[in-house]
Amino acid sequence: MNDQTPSASFEQVADISPDAPTLIEGLPGHGLVAAIAVDQITTQLGLDHCGNIADDEFPPVVTFEDGLVQDLVRVYAGDDPAVMTLESDLALPEPAFEPLSKCVLEELAEEFSRAIFLAGAPAESEAQIGEVTGVATTPEIKADLEDAGIEVPDERGLVGGITGSMVRACYQADVPAALLIVRSHPFLPDPQAAKSVIETALEPLVDFEIDTTELDEQADEIQQQMQQVAQQYQQMAEEQGQQQQQVQTGMFQ
Repeated sequence: MNDQTPSASFEQVADISPDAPTLIEGLPGHGLVAAIAVDQITTQLGLDHCGNIADDEFPPVVTFEDGLVQDLVRVYAGDDPAVMTLESDLALPEPAFEPLSKCVLEELAEEFSRAIFLAGAPAESEAQIGEVTGVATTPEIKADLEDAGIEVPDERGLVGGITGSMVRACYQADVPAALLIVRSHPFLPDPQAAKSVIETALEPLVDFEIDTTELDEQADEIQQQMQQVAQQYQQMAEEQGQQQQQVQTGMFQ
């Protein structure tokens, strides 16, 4: 018998106290823009570790920080402002996309009011780095993007990888969500692109203030720390014959 039940599951380790928070996704993708930006947000807002997501398809590794082992995919939350973040220490393989997306919808969606997803896309010039455009799953979220001064292109486009999978799941389940596409360095982890998406898009959308000075002061250090994740991400993409965080579109040229 073929069991089609998703293997991903959420383990809550602390109360999720915020009232209708905004979920901000920070999974590793192109330029590690989402991972860098959301790590900065989680740290600076002092969000509490409230749960973990486990899946048989996740890489068989253990990660640790400050001398303590931790789960690979973690959920954090706080109530001032009401924010929930989703983070991973490593890029996730394609077979984990659908189970993780379903887990977020089935076990977390009732906890948040809307979701914001981040996708890096290779910049074609240095001047293009940090440019942010956005698309929405509902007319209301589209209006939020426009009110925040974020460009909403009219042309067709495509976003793949784990972020594309999660946005599709939200759209199909009528969960309000925004997808922010950020132009970033074609090859390296990009703290400047992460800074740009925080300042030009996330701050007006979520109505919080994040000090991004650290991303300027520690750009080289952050790049070095994230390089191993970037190499693992690139290797995984090459093995699968596609970019995990693929963005194919004429509108983002």
